[in-house]
Amino acid sequence: MNLLDAAYQVLLAEDRPLHYREISQRMLELGLWSSGGKTPWNSVNAGIAMDIKKNGDDSRFYRAAPGIFGCREGAHPNPAPESGPEAGSMSFLDAAETVLEEYAGGQPMHYRNITKKALDLHLITTGGLTPDATMYAGILTEIQRQIKRGELPRFEMLGKGYVGLTRWHEQGLPYQIEVHNREVRDHLMQRIKVMNPVAFEELIGELLAKMGFEDVIVTRASGDGGIDVRGTLVIGDVIKTKMAIQAKRWKGNVQAPVVQQVRGSLGVHEQGLIITTSDFSGGARKEAEQPDKTPIALMNGKQMVNLLIEHDIGVVRTGYDLIDLEENEE
Repeated sequence: MNLLDAAYQVLLAEDRPLHYREISQRMLELGLWSSGGKTPWNSVNAGIAMDIKKNGDDSRFYRAAPGIFGCREGAHPNPAPESGPEAGSMSFLDAAETVLEEYAGGQPMHYRNITKKALDLHLITTGGLTPDATMYAGILTEIQRQIKRGELPRFEMLGKGYVGLTRWHEQGLPYQIEVHNREVRDHLMQRIKVMNPVAFEELIGELLAKMGFEDVIVTRASGDGGIDVRGTLVIGDVIKTKMAIQAKRWKGNVQAPVVQQVRGSLGVHEQGLIITTSDFSGGARKEAEQPDKTPIALMNGKQMVNLLIEHDIGVVRTGYDLIDLEENEE
């Protein structure tokens, strides 16, 4: 399947606009398209943008906001404006990436200027008094977390508050490390897919414990049709949330009836979580977010592998000292 057909299938299934990075991720995860490049999301962004420019209203795609695309046969047949309050609200980090990609000209920008541009374009909305501080903290936190997960961060800090995109220079040791780590993530996923059901549920129990769950109990030996793990998520010894978890070692996407089944199996004061080695359909995601029902959290295969690596489950770390010149503050 070619790039545009694959992107169209992803957007049609999701029934909502997506950022081009997420479109690329789903295309690759579902095996609809393959790319030998280091940044396949750039190919997706360029391909869809070129199709819209070439075909105009006859294109299967529309630009809902900078960096965000939908398909015309989905639930949003009319393109949304590219700016203004109706353009929708992005996360701070996706907005930062969009600003750097489309307005920075390949040059670093100060995080305050990134925030101002994102607000001017109505990419983000916030009631906070210090959105630039929120932006800066979010970028720093994501960089640290992606490094911990063995991923190449999408942002790089260049000193004195300036931020760039790592994909602006696709070469050198960091990219070699990313290629290696990507292969390790793929191999870890393949290993998980051939585990027996009991071992898989025990793996999920170990992950939940590392994530801050207490009283984790694997409830049954088979993952078909019921709750597999129960535990209490504890945050700072203050917030305690009872969770019922279903673990799905599936190839196909989890559908809405599974979400409904988990919701119906919840005990008193419990919330639900579904973890799968595959992904979730658009219908499942909508069902999980129903505002008048108990919310069900969803964790797909990529998120699961990232968390396993972040918590050093199934992998070992090999560290080397990479030295660089001290930053000149003059």
